[in-house]
Amino acid sequence: MKVDILASGSKGNCIALTSQDQTILIDAGIAKTKIEKRLLDVGVRPDHIAGIFITHAHSDHIKGLPMANKYRIPVYATEGEWKSISGVDADLRWTAETRYGKYETIKMGETWIYPFRTHHDAYEPVGYAIEDDSRERACVLFDTGKYDQEMLDMMEGSIYVLIEANHEPDMVEASDYPISIQSRILSDLGHLSNQQTAAALQKLIQGRGERIYLTHLSSKNNMPALAEMTVKAALKQRGFIAGEHYTLEVVSE
Repeated sequence: MKVDILASGSKGNCIALTSQDQTILIDAGIAKTKIEKRLLDVGVRPDHIAGIFITHAHSDHIKGLPMANKYRIPVYATEGEWKSISGVDADLRWTAETRYGKYETIKMGETWIYPFRTHHDAYEPVGYAIEDDSRERACVLFDTGKYDQEMLDMMEGSIYVLIEANHEPDMVEASDYPISIQSRILSDLGHLSNQQTAAALQKLIQGRGERIYLTHLSSKNNMPALAEMTVKAALKQRGFIAGEHYTLEVVSE
């Protein structure tokens, strides 16, 4: 599996995952023309995208969806998130459906996509676990104010872990954001802090050479070095050393 982070942060988010010559996108949160260019930069033709999977319908995750109509790419989102998405042709709209309270697996070629519930101030946000026929697994967890055991269960076994490390709480509280915005960021429907992300990774990482990508960092309320230090310190408590048991990349806008 090949991971290409085309955009990450408050200005837009878009991940390309390629396996067996098939590429899917998780979110399309930058302009269509930028996605097209960045795909070409990493050797992927935009007209070869097999599907776009939306985590939630905030603009920094769906801005580039017009490319779906241009290239006839199916778009998958939950029923709740489709309430906030317009402009996608009817024949390209697919719904991530639930059965008995769990999302059904979506099969696309030799790739299996598993949506799972997250906690954010959107109608029905999700993260995704992705597995190919070689049993390599990746997980993408963007905006969520907290994590729970069900989410960890879906992310378990991932070699590629793409997870937000959005903010440092002290920086949020010292920021010039209105109190209402600060409260939203810090709430259970907001974003993961460096400490929350580190705690989740302590539970997930097994020292099997996992590749961790810290994404969706706030440009105002975080610093890449701080996010990196917090996660490395937490994993060191488990006896895991970066470069030996896992790799870590901080992706900032």
